[in-house]
Amino acid sequence: MTREFSCIISRLCKRDRRSSLLSLQGLFSLPGLIGLLFLLSLLTLLATGANAAEPNADEIVERSNLAYYYAGTDGSATVKMTITDSAERVRTREFSMLRYDVKDGAEQKFYVYFRTPADVEGMIFMVWKNTKKDDDRWLYIPAVDLVKRVAAKNKRSSFAGSHSTYEDVSGRSTGDDTHELIGSENIDGREAYVILNRPKDADIVEFSEYKVWIDKVHFLPLKGEYFDKAGKLYKTLLSERIEVIDDIATVVQGRVTVEGRGSTVIQFSNVKYNVGITEKIFDERYLRRPPRRWIK
Repeated sequence: MTREFSCIISRLCKRDRRSSLLSLQGLFSLPGLIGLLFLLSLLTLLATGANAAEPNADEIVERSNLAYYYAGTDGSATVKMTITDSAERVRTREFSMLRYDVKDGAEQKFYVYFRTPADVEGMIFMVWKNTKKDDDRWLYIPAVDLVKRVAAKNKRSSFAGSHSTYEDVSGRSTGDDTHELIGSENIDGREAYVILNRPKDADIVEFSEYKVWIDKVHFLPLKGEYFDKAGKLYKTLLSERIEVIDDIATVVQGRVTVEGRGSTVIQFSNVKYNVGITEKIFDERYLRRPPRRWIK
């Protein structure tokens, strides 16, 4: 019985070895290799898809902030604001804007030189954007040769009589709000993240919360809605036209509408990036003496 059992086991082992050898030979044949590569590729794609989770709300907001306010290392543009009040009366403002990034996502400087109309020609607005303290803002009024500091408490007030605020021009610090990803929507053919933002210090702002729709491809803000303390929508921002300039997606026309008070259309032209603007021109002495190389 023992000898017969040993013979049976031996025959089965030889058969298994032949089967294993045939299986290995089949695996390393051309069709087998192709099948193996396909399987490995499929597994890789599945693993990548599983790990490629969407960014969270804070990451989306930070990327949007960089895309909208920090494109390139510096930049210049000509800006036209068309302001329409509730009585359909129209005014315009045209100015040159210069920007210098001290550090991406952090310190930044703006210089705005007004060209028209005549009553604001030569007026200058300058901002030093800070991350650990309130921004520094100056306004030069040539009619009375006055340099005026814009107090931090006034950053939510109207910029040059438009429906935008001083803070809209240079950007609100991402650390001033909490951010929540509440969904995705399609805005004029563009897929967008919907972010709900609430101020950490509600006593210093006029809104209770605001929503921003952020493009999933370029991370530019496509739409914004601000709600007052009673939860009522009172202000809407729209990016109406986006163009690619120097390989950078750029908002070249936007609209700000305030309920019951009219709207402002903002158009950007002659947009340039990485033109070599230096930090030294963002100094108080250049408020009375504009840098003619950049303000032409």
